[in-house]
Amino acid sequence: MREILGRRRRLLSQRKDGEPELIGAALTFATRWQWPVLPGVTADPRGRSRCVCPDPECTVPGAHPFDPGLLAATTDARMVRWWWTNRPAAPIILATGGQAPCAVSLPALPAARALAALDRGGMRLGPVVASPSRWSLLVRPYSMEQLGELLYAKDFVPGSLRFHGEGGYLALPPSETGQGTVRWERAPLPGSASPWLPDVEAVVDAVVDALTRTGVSAPEL
Repeated sequence: MREILGRRRRLLSQRKDGEPELIGAALTFATRWQWPVLPGVTADPRGRSRCVCPDPECTVPGAHPFDPGLLAATTDARMVRWWWTNRPAAPIILATGGQAPCAVSLPALPAARALAALDRGGMRLGPVVASPSRWSLLVRPYSMEQLGELLYAKDFVPGSLRFHGEGGYLALPPSETGQGTVRWERAPLPGSASPWLPDVEAVVDAVVDALTRTGVSAPEL
């Protein structure tokens, strides 16, 4: 069955069991889908464009790991529940790569236009995570060698594309970050045992082709 296209749903937005939304979502990622997660640093309450981490120039306020560090990401239900019981507003951070999904991201406006072009062409996509500034297309895990060969073989790759692979991270819905709400642009099917993911080659080829054909200028962001 195709992933839900064109619908904007928030995972577990209303839980009948009374479980707080972020805990429920984090537990789904970790235990049902086996995606390693950890709590991210929060945005500065005095100004959401700032981060509470020590870096005054932080470019992703409230959307990255800090304490604990990325290596602490886990699928253990007890640890996940303990984290979000003590930090109920913490963003959910996915540690990408390994056995977890990777992602290809690009600025929001070019991404919206590229996805529309892919829909018209019948391209099957997996889940798509959207923040106000960037959209991320989830893909199957890939190695750095695989990505390097893919990019080397292409004549042109927009500099605005970012690749979230081994050692990377991504904020997942329904996190609130310094850049705004993270949501599903293309949501996994409710109750999915594990969301279907496309190969990175197919996504990069399709996105680059869509951006080229539609004449979309993807700024270097």
